[in-house]
Amino acid sequence: MATIIDGKSAAAEVVSKVKVAAEELTLASGVVPGIAVVIVGNDAASQVYVASKGRKARECGFHSAEHTLAADTSETDLLALIGKLNADPDIHGILVQLPLPAHIDPGKIIQAIAPEKDVDGFHFTNVGKLGTGELETAFVPCTPAGSMLLIQHVLGRDLSGLNAVVVGRSNIVGKPMANLLLNANATVTVAHSRTKDLPDICRRADILIAAVGRPEMIRRDWIKPGAVVIDVGINRIAEAASDKSKLVGDVAFAEAIENARAITPVPGGVGPMTIALLMANTLVSACRAANRTPPYF
Repeated sequence: MATIIDGKSAAAEVVSKVKVAAEELTLASGVVPGIAVVIVGNDAASQVYVASKGRKARECGFHSAEHTLAADTSETDLLALIGKLNADPDIHGILVQLPLPAHIDPGKIIQAIAPEKDVDGFHFTNVGKLGTGELETAFVPCTPAGSMLLIQHVLGRDLSGLNAVVVGRSNIVGKPMANLLLNANATVTVAHSRTKDLPDICRRADILIAAVGRPEMIRRDWIKPGAVVIDVGINRIAEAASDKSKLVGDVAFAEAIENARAITPVPGGVGPMTIALLMANTLVSACRAANRTPPYF
């Protein structure tokens, strides 16, 4: 039976380290890490997520600013707010909660965030740095960064000689995940829903990352015995013979634990790491702004 990788515990370790480093930064330089979260409209799921980010930031000792804008806010006004946050020395991380209303171009908004405050890691400057292995100065998207820490907890930092398969090619998870694995010396295959013979490709993986957004698509016989499985998927499905629903990943967990060496559950796996790494990125930004060496996560 597989070891269950405890994302909650790993995230708590990251947050604990962030708290200590934030306090040390403030005592040494007077700089308090600051994060600004912008939400446009009243999407309920987005509001819950924004609130959780704010709570975690305050838990870490950060200054947290939340900007809630009306759904009909113009793109021009949103860009103006981002410009003000870019120029605010008390703000070190800027997040614009997606999705945005249809009349606002999310790409234009993301690229308007100053790269040094882009703690989501979506700006082309940070994407390019990650793609060329310049991790010392890049911000890496939080979900793949958190997934990589979980892999390292099991396998260590050097993945030389291991085959990794990433199922999913999104800009937010799949592609940055592949770049992180390459940087750790793994041999990487990026697959997706249109890949031919996908089960056979997955069976070759010593490290299997599922980030395709299809509930329980990856079955037991897709998994190489002894593989480390990181399930990034979060899907809500109806429970059998019930009017209730439940969260599941992209991997059929109950089957996969019989083959895998280690696996992340859903929920409680990658999810907690995402917000923890967001706090870590914000701290790193604040350290850089204060010309101090950030901690290594």
